Amino acid sequence: MPTASDPLPLVVVLGASGSIGSLVTASLAARPVRLRAVSRRPALVPADGLAAVEVRSADMTDIGELRSAVYGADAVVHLIAPGPDAVVIARLLDALAARPARSGPPTVIYAGSITQVGVPPRTLLDGTETDQPDTAIARDKHAAERALLQASANGAVRGVSVRLPTVFGHNPATGRFDSGVLTAMINRAIAGDALTMWHDGTVQRDLLHVQDAAAALLAALDNIDTLAGGHWLAGTGVRTPLGEAFRAIADIVARLTGTATVPVISVPPSRPLSATDVTSAVVDPSAFRSRTGWAARVPLRDGLEWTVAAAMDPRSGRLRPT
Repeated sequence: MPTASDPLPLVVVLGASGSIGSLVTASLAARPVRLRAVSRRPALVPADGLAAVEVRSADMTDIGELRSAVYGADAVVHLIAPGPDAVVIARLLDALAARPARSGPPTVIYAGSITQVGVPPRTLLDGTETDQPDTAIARDKHAAERALLQASANGAVRGVSVRLPTVFGHNPATGRFDSGVLTAMINRAIAGDALTMWHDGTVQRDLLHVQDAAAALLAALDNIDTLAGGHWLAGTGVRTPLGEAFRAIADIVARLTGTATVPVISVPPSRPLSATDVTSAVVDPSAFRSRTGWAARVPLRDGLEWTVAAAMDPRSGRLRPT
């Protein structure tokens, strides 16, 4: 990837200030690379690492800003929050095609989602399922992934999609939290509100800590030669009923606050539920693990303990998602 004039590869992280992106960026900052951290608001990057760091604020829906952000990149990690992914990926591929000639096609790591499969045909997903995305966001992510992998098949890039399950947690260095259901329930419990479910709580999910999600994307970057051209599932492989996870949150918050445990209750849904909402989905990560050595290492209880403690920290209060 590097050239004689630029001996270090340039790695660009798009969405560098997010909960996963900030962890990926911090890890890359410790490596001997040129690192460009790109996000809407300036990312916080450790200053004592080996990387030569450039921080940029940019709107990735603006074609000019996107082209500038990835100019000269040897590798791009796409971690932009869900949005017009298919449009951004198409523009990203065009921008990379116009980059200065270097030794081989650039690497692109895309953070996909297991929701791209649509209604899970079985609880344990291994990546061999036929995809039938059934929501707008899932269809958009699926279109982005297909464009990336087609470009990889054509030799324009070395593309990999890492499909993630439900991700939760925070980055203690930046205070960034995920915006998912578990953090929402943690905030409700801290406020003393009941934790509500639109089902009986037996629906199972694969709950992946943000540190493990970031490590999975870095593992994909480090093992591009064995992964390029495919989508891979990275998760815990643990079947956790959502009711059990919500009760664990209520218990942890009660213990740390010294207050009564808030109830976990089923309520009528605020909208018609899709089959995906009430169908269990858990990841079998064995294919990804066998090629990269990656494995989820944060137990659910530990991850919940850390996230609750951080959400209760007054220094993190302004950063807690709503």
